[in-house]
Amino acid sequence: MRIQLIAVGQKMPDWVSTGFVTYAKRLPPECALELIEIAAGKRGKNADVARIVKQEGDAMLAACGKGNRIVTLEVTGKALTTPQLAQRLDAWQMDGRDVSLLVGGPEGLSADCTAAAEERWSLSPLTLPHPMVRVILAESLYRAWSVNANHPYHRE
Repeated sequence: MRIQLIAVGQKMPDWVSTGFVTYAKRLPPECALELIEIAAGKRGKNADVARIVKQEGDAMLAACGKGNRIVTLEVTGKALTTPQLAQRLDAWQMDGRDVSLLVGGPEGLSADCTAAAEERWSLSPLTLPHPMVRVILAESLYRAWSVNANHPYHRE
């Protein structure tokens, strides 16, 4: 299984790339995690935000592999404990499809993205900075994998 993190935004600080890559590299090939960055639309005083969000959503959905399970990250999504995420990860692997995790821009995800989602996941009821979401998500997936693999990382 391959997991795609498809996120709006580019040119993240170095600590974001370092953190994401640290955990992504720890995952085995049968649970590979890759990042696909979608350019954020230009936002200004007179910007058509609805059109920008729609364009970002269209680009995110186009980046999803055909037949992938789409999971959106939303404040209103389902909160998961680490053991619950480990169960979801196991179910995703048994499903046989790749997974696309979608993280929207400042205004969130387009209606098309939420409509395409098979699952909605919340990392926190707080609104998290988007750069931090990438690192938290990668670490959470690695921790869930470590639970399933009975790896000592989860017990550290």
